[in-house]
Amino acid sequence: MGPLRALGRSLRVTPLRLCLMTVAALAVLAPGTAASADPSIAEIEKQIDTQWNSLEPLIEDYNRVHSQLKTNQTKVAELEKTLRPLQLEIDLALSRVGGIAANAYKSGSASTLSALLNSGSPDSLLDQLSVLNQISRKQLESISAVKTTRDKFLGDKLALDTLVGQLAAQDTDLAGKKKSIESQIASLQTLRQKVYGTAGAVGELRPVNCPYEYIGGAAGAAAAKACAQISKKYVYGSAGPTTFDCSGLTMYAWAGGKSLPHNAKDQYNQITKVTRSTLRTGDLIFYGSPIHHVSLYVGGGWMVHAPRSGDVVRMAKIDGPGTPSGYGRPVA
Repeated sequence: MGPLRALGRSLRVTPLRLCLMTVAALAVLAPGTAASADPSIAEIEKQIDTQWNSLEPLIEDYNRVHSQLKTNQTKVAELEKTLRPLQLEIDLALSRVGGIAANAYKSGSASTLSALLNSGSPDSLLDQLSVLNQISRKQLESISAVKTTRDKFLGDKLALDTLVGQLAAQDTDLAGKKKSIESQIASLQTLRQKVYGTAGAVGELRPVNCPYEYIGGAAGAAAAKACAQISKKYVYGSAGPTTFDCSGLTMYAWAGGKSLPHNAKDQYNQITKVTRSTLRTGDLIFYGSPIHHVSLYVGGGWMVHAPRSGDVVRMAKIDGPGTPSGYGRPVA
């Protein structure tokens, strides 16, 4: 075999060899897809659980400090109102004493005062004030009493001002930490929606994933439990596990974290009131006047409820049954 033929044969590449070489090249050049893949729903919810466990006690601390701050700011304002008339009373009393002294001087009955004030013999202002005291002892005693009261209030106000300053600093610090964690949770919620997609949708009963916004703790567990009841029949007076009425559903969902009565109005009366703007997953939404319907909020403007006889447990927008008449948060 000639040298040229041998060289040609050594350079010839079979299809199998070409395929293997291509795969090897791609393995070297392409980054690992597993490393860049989005986390799973379970992983995201675990991260939200971790963040929520940090946020919930922080919210309680913030609420406590913020409430104390508002209370003490109100006390400071009340003390300032009290101090104004006290100072005015002192000013008026001093003015009256001055008038008495002037009249005494004009009438000639204040020769001793005149001598003291003009001779320069007193060693201090206290000597001069003692003469004024002889002229109007009762007025000076009145001034002293009012001044003592004023000084007490001024001392109280100084202590409150110091406390308010400390609380304001804590309030600002906690608000910043709270906002930071809430921002992290919001980012995780966005990622959760992206990964979840429409996987949680079940037609009109569950048009979006449920809960729409996941949180940790008892509230998150209540929301997940309510979502799990979707498609079960409405039966008046029932509270699960196979059929529900409206308050029976919320009572059943919250059973692991808060004992609720089987009545919408009674539930409203026994839980902490919140506003629409502060609604979070797990809160209860009430309807009617008087209240006769209740649902459980699952985030994103969505709720889960047992609507009426002939219907089933389903998701709906919170204004679906009409304008809500109240909002509440069971405290686990």
